[in-house]
Amino acid sequence: MDETKLMEFLRKTVTDVGCVLGGSMAVLGDRLGLYRAMAGAGPLTPAELAASTDTSEHYVHEWLMAQAASGYVDDVGDGRFVLPDEHAVVLTDETSPACLIGAFEVALAGAGLGGSDHPHDLFEGCEQAFRPRPQPSLVATWLPALDGVVARLEAGARVVCG
Repeated sequence: MDETKLMEFLRKTVTDVGCVLGGSMAVLGDRLGLYRAMAGAGPLTPAELAASTDTSEHYVHEWLMAQAASGYVDDVGDGRFVLPDEHAVVLTDETSPACLIGAFEVALAGAGLGGSDHPHDLFEGCEQAFRPRPQPSLVATWLPALDGVVARLEAGARVVCG
């Protein structure tokens, strides 16, 4: 047996497990509103974050430590953590094409199932992940490409969404 090859593959699998766990932590941060509560709030203690999100301080502390270890939040010392503005865009700003938080939901959905058999994570994740991409071009590009739609909207046409 090639010990070097074994150790290389072992390192890869450990890294992959870390990625899966990190993705799970990202989903928790999104679903519990932890990232949104941290966005723009400056350094927070686990107690402050837990209070603002009505969550358990103990588990928020564990989550913050995992997030700091994976580089999603910064441990600024003195028991405080901060979500950098650049990270907040990727994790919270659903109007930005850079927002990828929905991709974590999609990853949870699994594969090999028929459309109606997928868990809600797939559909919610896809909607969340892809929502910002068409929005900037909707008014400037998509609507004008539809014959007469802009004129009808400007004249007061009513639109049903959903």
